[in-house]
Amino acid sequence: MGKRTDRNSALSEMTPSKIETLQASTDESVGLADLAVPTLTILFHPDPQRIGELARLHEIPAGRPVALSRLEPVFTADGDPADRRPLADAHLSRQPIVLRPARDDTDTVRIERGASRVRVDVDGSRLEATHTVVPEALARGIVITLGRRVVLLLHLHHARMAAPPSFELIGESTPMIRLRHEIKATAGLDASVLLRGETGTGKELVARAVHAASPRRSRPFVSVNLAAIPASLAAAELFGAARGAFTGADRQREGFFARASGGTIFLDEIGETPPEIQPLLLRALEDGEIQPVGSRETQRVDVRVIAATDADLEAAIAADQFRSPLLHRLAGYEIRLPPLRRRPGDFGRLFFHFLHQALYDLERAEATRTRSRGDQPWPPVSWISRLARAPWPGNVRQLRNIARRLAVAQCNEAPMLRLATLEELLGSSDPAATHKTRVTASKVAHGSDSGRVTTTSNGLATASSTPPSEDAQRGARRAADISEQELLRALAQHGYERKRTADSLGISRGALYYLIEQCPHIRQAGDLEAADITPVVDDAAGDLLAAAATLGVSRQALKRRMRVLGLR
Repeated sequence: MGKRTDRNSALSEMTPSKIETLQASTDESVGLADLAVPTLTILFHPDPQRIGELARLHEIPAGRPVALSRLEPVFTADGDPADRRPLADAHLSRQPIVLRPARDDTDTVRIERGASRVRVDVDGSRLEATHTVVPEALARGIVITLGRRVVLLLHLHHARMAAPPSFELIGESTPMIRLRHEIKATAGLDASVLLRGETGTGKELVARAVHAASPRRSRPFVSVNLAAIPASLAAAELFGAARGAFTGADRQREGFFARASGGTIFLDEIGETPPEIQPLLLRALEDGEIQPVGSRETQRVDVRVIAATDADLEAAIAADQFRSPLLHRLAGYEIRLPPLRRRPGDFGRLFFHFLHQALYDLERAEATRTRSRGDQPWPPVSWISRLARAPWPGNVRQLRNIARRLAVAQCNEAPMLRLATLEELLGSSDPAATHKTRVTASKVAHGSDSGRVTTTSNGLATASSTPPSEDAQRGARRAADISEQELLRALAQHGYERKRTADSLGISRGALYYLIEQCPHIRQAGDLEAADITPVVDDAAGDLLAAAATLGVSRQALKRRMRVLGLR
């Protein structure tokens, strides 16, 4: 507010159609008007530095297939085309999976397993032969898991986009590119900005980014949550109060607008503004004047207003709960923040950023503790696949909270959160989803006393029992120091029971889950079919303990799987 330039005054008077025209021209100038192309984004990779890398599949719109394997295609960190490399994980097959356009529709993609021997899951279900991705699903994003090692997102991404400043916001998806360009377009203007978006989308972060990029960056940024201010105190809190204005007002009180003088005031939950306060707020926006409670004098303020809401203000206007002129004044420029489900390509970067941040904060808080564990803080890959497919009604805030829960479990050396708890946090009541992501080993290699690995004639495995190593007996080991052979032997020795195995190895159960997930010789109990189980149980004359040892699972895991399959 205060004295405006002609340009800024014109912008503040913009009609919605003019705003849309300006935003459309912004899209065109940054390349967002281009057609989007199918793209693979890395959501998880054993090398966490590679999370977020992209491979744009220009061949598919041109009617040509794309091979996906350890060796191809090449991925690049966005904005650095010189850094190009394939997935290059030794546990992935050199034989490719094939992504090809449908013969009569290049907007439809077929995923073909081909000759690849690696396990492939598409949106949580195993790929047996082919999977057809219709345009609607491609627009939403499809999660592809390769060998429980790499998680990819197949989605649409614009081929040509100018790189805007990051504004310390995480994400390279098309909606985030648009958002960052809108921040850049509005930062240098004094017009009011209205941020609209669902709860948890980061509206205050965007408001701070607009302020930090503006000429007012060296002046105050004052954040106010209008939903947290009682209606009876709102006028005094916002505009101040004169001495003696009410009981207990023994001195002049400065309001939020005065504190933000020369800078920016962020009015969060603007839809909760009490009706009696709305005319006062409108006057402040129109004339740059406020009147403290109990004072006859008005006060000039030079403050830029950024407001935010997740409410339907148009419906509130129709219900006479919000003033139409106030909405028009607030929306000098309107920015809509994308929900997390509209930017699935950013999931990997966001999740591991929050996980690292939480672990760092917890380490600082417990600086007096000595921790020698070296286990990586990643949840199992199956969890990451499940999280990437979640609807996230709480958006980025909900994702951050779950990452913190995982970090707390890790730092407390407690088992990772149970999958049932994870499903509850995600608001899911689908027991099948919980069962699919339960970490249960069901196939191990046979190990002799010398650590040699072999398999039985039917392709299933057993392992000989050996005493735990001296390091395991001492406890407090690094998970990275445990070899695959030692892991397999310990599982067999302790009947594939997780707690007993973790204790014998001297690691946390969370670390054990991670090792099992990364071991290519172990599969989930949910992978076993009736044809795998029945002959082994028959050979064991119904002895489930012996059958479980042959199959490489715990007796309880075998019983659960048999119940699911309807076996005796």
